Amino acid sequence: MSQFKRLFVMLGPQMRHTPALQRAAALAESSGALLDINVFVDDVDTFGLMSDGRERERLLSDNRQWLADEAEQLGNAGLDVSTELLLTRDPLGSALERVERQGCDLLVKDVQHEPVLKRLLVTPLDWQLLKDSPVAVHLVSDIRLPLPRQIAAAVDLNSHGAGEHLDEQVIHSARALALQCNAELHLLHVCDAAKTHIADFGAGTVTMPGFDGSVRTAQRAAFNRLGDHHQIPLERRHFLEGPAIRAIAEFVGHSRADVIVMGSHRHDAMQTYLGGTTAHVLEHPLCNVLAIKAVR
Repeated sequence: MSQFKRLFVMLGPQMRHTPALQRAAALAESSGALLDINVFVDDVDTFGLMSDGRERERLLSDNRQWLADEAEQLGNAGLDVSTELLLTRDPLGSALERVERQGCDLLVKDVQHEPVLKRLLVTPLDWQLLKDSPVAVHLVSDIRLPLPRQIAAAVDLNSHGAGEHLDEQVIHSARALALQCNAELHLLHVCDAAKTHIADFGAGTVTMPGFDGSVRTAQRAAFNRLGDHHQIPLERRHFLEGPAIRAIAEFVGHSRADVIVMGSHRHDAMQTYLGGTTAHVLEHPLCNVLAIKAVR
């Protein structure tokens, strides 16, 4: 049985057969889930381009027609499809309200690459969705195949308590997606000894001999216990070292991973992984993230 029953696809007015829509349609076909396609048109006319109303109406008309054509085409392919065109000044609020009201359990959206200056002035919509969405969020940058063939569950062995529970949810969700897509399940962890120093000892500098090695040994042992518990083969376990951004970016670049599954309530880790001033992990053309919400 699929973990997803209703997929909420969030598109912009100039977007058509994007990676996110292709991925959502493939997931809907493989699971029998309802595909809910939504086009959001910003009602804020920043540059006065639609002041006479004609350009706005043309844009809305074009998108209504595209949605009707797309629904017909996907329906003929056997998918259960609903569509909506929304003219709104609050795409985030409108999307989240509909996700909850319609009982969607996955929000699918293309990664929105923002210039650094804009990110410094305005919180990107993708980051807001990760923070506020009540359901899992799949951010899609690019796809090699409609359905993923290699899925990596990224766990955080530096966390304890609730973090350990979230790691279990991440692995469970990644396994369910892998079974649905007939994909390989991989396990991923980044050991950043420097980050552990800061977390354990505050802002001071650790100089104890052998500390790095002890952290690495302990985390590798915990990682292997987790892999054994979930019966993940050794060749599908990836214990990485160094800063998380660089390590995961290199992993994505050199592996065949289609989706990285992560927990979404780790605020600091998510900001590091998804952006800040570097944002280069999701800038990788093959990096797609499935962010799982913590369930208490």
